[in-house]
Amino acid sequence: MPELTPDQRADVAERLALPEFPRTQAYDPVWQLENLMGPNALWLTEALTGEMGLRPGMRVLDLGCGKGLSSVFLAREFGVQVWAADLWIQPHENWERFRAADVGDRVCPIFAEAHALPFAHGFFDAIVSIDAYHYFGTSELYTETIARFLAPGGQIGIAVPGLTREIGDGLPAHIAPYWEPAFWSFHSAGWWRALWERTGPLAVGHAKMVPGGWRHWLLWQEVCRDAGFRYDPRELEMLKQDRGELLGFVRMVGRRPGQGGDPGGIAPG
Repeated sequence: MPELTPDQRADVAERLALPEFPRTQAYDPVWQLENLMGPNALWLTEALTGEMGLRPGMRVLDLGCGKGLSSVFLAREFGVQVWAADLWIQPHENWERFRAADVGDRVCPIFAEAHALPFAHGFFDAIVSIDAYHYFGTSELYTETIARFLAPGGQIGIAVPGLTREIGDGLPAHIAPYWEPAFWSFHSAGWWRALWERTGPLAVGHAKMVPGGWRHWLLWQEVCRDAGFRYDPRELEMLKQDRGELLGFVRMVGRRPGQGGDPGGIAPG
């Protein structure tokens, strides 16, 4: 882990202080870099939760939480109780992070696989998944599975790498040299909306690209590179070549029909 000088820390803080994400500005930018697992988790969480209706005391599943930055954000910013579930990061590692962030009384780390969740059906008021749902949620069989864990009226929101349009089997020439097989899990907002609406008991209230998402993604990669933290040079170059023509982030919010939860918490659009 690189040790940053005071000048480097100031530069990182200045570059990452985006006006689109005022809540995130309260979090140490070096802490964000030290715990990165891809695109900036706090920016994505702030972008997604702006379209949800989270309230203090809600039970929230953070599905695929990684190193738990999104879980810390949810607990601090909304006063919710969070179950932070991940397959790749051990619970004891996240528990130390949660205690250090002073949210140990509101966030419970769980080791879980998305297809074998150890929770009661109808337990959660909301489910949030940041930069993870595309790894396990593209199957036609999964929507109904995950919706079972929502209480009637409960919300589910995802923020994932996505496309401005579907591309079929033919890759545009400007990104073909950088494309990885895993990127075929990237889809458009329309594709995600259609999947949820035809395969599960979810009413979709918002399914759009995050405004300026590709710029945020590129900036994060550049800051990671310049500060000496892990980044993907091929991914960075792909974003530079694309310039938002195809790549960005999709955010989508749905609700399980029925009474309960926060039925007014999904913005139309």
